[in-house]
Amino acid sequence: MSTIRLTMAQAIARFLAAQKADIDGEVLPLFAGVWAIFGHGNVAGLGEALYGVRDQLPTYRAHNEQGMAHAAIAFAKASRRRRMMVCTTSIGPGATNMVTAAAVAHVNRLPVLLLPGDVFANRRPDPVLQQIEDFSDGTVSANDCFRPVSRYFDRIARPEQIIPALRRAMAVLTDPADCGPVTLALCQDTQTEAYDYPESFFAEKVWTPRRIRPDQAELTEATRILRGAKKPFIVAGGGVLYSGAEGALSDFAKKHGLPTGETQAGKSSLAHDDAANLGAIGVTGTGAANALAEDADVILAVGTRLQDFTTGSWALFKNPDRRIVSLNVQPFDATKHNAASLVADAKAGLDELSAALGAWKAPEAWTAKARDEKARWFEQTARFTDPTNAELPSDAQVIGAVQRNAQASDVVVCAAGGLPGELHKHWKAAQAGGYHMEYGYSCMGYEIAGGIGVKMADPSRDVTVMVGDGSYLMMNSELATSVMLGLKLTVVLLDNRGYGCINRLQRATGGESFNNLLQHTRHVTLPDVDFAAHAASLGALAVKVKGIGELESALKEARKAERSTVIVIDTDPLTSTDAGGHWWDVAVPEVSARPQVNDARKSYENALAAQRVGD
Repeated sequence: MSTIRLTMAQAIARFLAAQKADIDGEVLPLFAGVWAIFGHGNVAGLGEALYGVRDQLPTYRAHNEQGMAHAAIAFAKASRRRRMMVCTTSIGPGATNMVTAAAVAHVNRLPVLLLPGDVFANRRPDPVLQQIEDFSDGTVSANDCFRPVSRYFDRIARPEQIIPALRRAMAVLTDPADCGPVTLALCQDTQTEAYDYPESFFAEKVWTPRRIRPDQAELTEATRILRGAKKPFIVAGGGVLYSGAEGALSDFAKKHGLPTGETQAGKSSLAHDDAANLGAIGVTGTGAANALAEDADVILAVGTRLQDFTTGSWALFKNPDRRIVSLNVQPFDATKHNAASLVADAKAGLDELSAALGAWKAPEAWTAKARDEKARWFEQTARFTDPTNAELPSDAQVIGAVQRNAQASDVVVCAAGGLPGELHKHWKAAQAGGYHMEYGYSCMGYEIAGGIGVKMADPSRDVTVMVGDGSYLMMNSELATSVMLGLKLTVVLLDNRGYGCINRLQRATGGESFNNLLQHTRHVTLPDVDFAAHAASLGALAVKVKGIGELESALKEARKAERSTVIVIDTDPLTSTDAGGHWWDVAVPEVSARPQVNDARKSYENALAAQRVGD
């Protein structure tokens, strides 16, 4: 067996550069690059190794470790999990800064390889700078924080350990069911130690997505249940897009007459004008999709984990005889809500289920109801998104302006707060992947970094990032990265002077406005942040606009610009869309001195009666 002597870090770099992906017949690097912020725990080992493969595996410098991991996660999502990125940090705060991003990837089932530096395996400098000491366990390091938010975790203390560890990592990163973040904590002395690695370890490997086909017994049962349906309804989740099954979904819905609602992750699975698409479902759903979901007797859940925003905290599907058929590549998800499971890839599963159903079609009265509800919803939504002369427009009115100036290929990126709910209801996605929302973990600060990842995945599509002032203040440094890398974004920054979404939730549950909007915080002086000046200081073009008319003009200019533009607009923190939507289980105090809370508690207890716990 021929070998090559390399440091462990050099072996990692060479191995990663040899991994390829088959993307519709085109072979591309599986790992599009490495996001790196170097420190004493990775600069001498992995840093030197990455320099050696910089032409095959480019390294990108970011400004915040969490931000760069968000960019990597967004890249994987926009690439439908078929390509991914690597993130490396030093030991200590650089590593733990990535833990939040690891949770984002874990919840959303997205692949990212995290390579934080770790303590010295030989323990000679003990404690090393930034090392956390556990008084009762000498084997613990800060990187153990990654364990609950990683699909696979390993600590590499000897150079030869990287051989099985990297192979296990690849098995997880490319598996459609177990996909998620992988953390390999790299002891910093071990990174620099040499070993005679087999040359075969560095042979080119081309990864093709695995398509799991349904079990015959499960397929037969799913077919039987659907054939007996009088009011069937599809819930399309993110798995539809990861599978590339949007065409199969459209064909299935059209052939069998099934109306469809989209989750946050599944939105843009169908074009907004597809006859079957009733839009968003659940807590932030449209009136059309929710009306059909409430009445449905069979719900075909495709590629969704059926979280509480989708199911209205187990209270949306109100038909007492309803059944759920869950088509999902992950058995853990396929069995939720006492569903009849159909474990399969979304595309393969839909194709085989359609063939098994043959010419069966839902009753015309049901599809007619879907058409009527969709028409009614589009009439409603216009009054929320139409142009206005208001001094403080609503989020929905800002969304309307962005929509009117968008092209079919554009991608809108958002995460957390009130904007996701308004976008879920109102945004009209014309093409698959045109709606990129991080709402699985609802992580504030994802937006700008996520926009970078989306732009890297497909530079041909214009990317509009919509972000609130609260999220922008949490994490804005990657705006400078977008300028540095020439990754042009249009950032629409809605300033409602605080956390408007949570203030509205606080009031809806009987609470007094407290500690959310800036005016309701303990303060000596209210902040008066000049967001446009700040964005300009990071290298972006920036403008503060007054009203929707100026916003639309600024959007036109931003499209023509050669670098990232930030458009700031003041908005109303209190107004949101009062149509569509559904109740959501947010527990209200059982005892309070405030009558508003007691009234909210009574409403809460009434709503709990509609939950179908365990069903």
